[in-house]
Amino acid sequence: MTNAQKWMSAFLALFLILFIIGRVTKKDEHVPHMMDENYVSQSSQQEKQELDGLSLVKQNGCLTCHGQELEGTKMAPAIVSLKENWSRDGLINYLRNPSSYSGDKRFQEYKLKYKNIVMPSYGNIDVKDLGKMADYLLTK
Repeated sequence: MTNAQKWMSAFLALFLILFIIGRVTKKDEHVPHMMDENYVSQSSQQEKQELDGLSLVKQNGCLTCHGQELEGTKMAPAIVSLKENWSRDGLINYLRNPSSYSGDKRFQEYKLKYKNIVMPSYGNIDVKDLGKMADYLLTK
């Protein structure tokens, strides 16, 4: 046997030993199956926790312009006491397409006060999530 063959045999033997040690000491991790009851209940609980109205408001950047307490800033008006002017469906429609409300007297005043600031359209967000956002905002 040549030196190269001896080194190759030693390398393969060491590799096999390390591989076996790795398999023996590896912890058994349970990977849930999609139809496993625990997996389904855990994933639905996580969805409920992650998708509440406040989380969606934060996630979509409302606090950036309207302030941490939604009290308004120099960039955007306060969005508290919305239930005085909005119904749930009306607020959802506004969030989906704010530019369609530009003719409203209130929004004419906002344009003068908050120049060069445009309310973004959230038409790409699921209506259910917009509903959760609207429900949250109407309670403020």
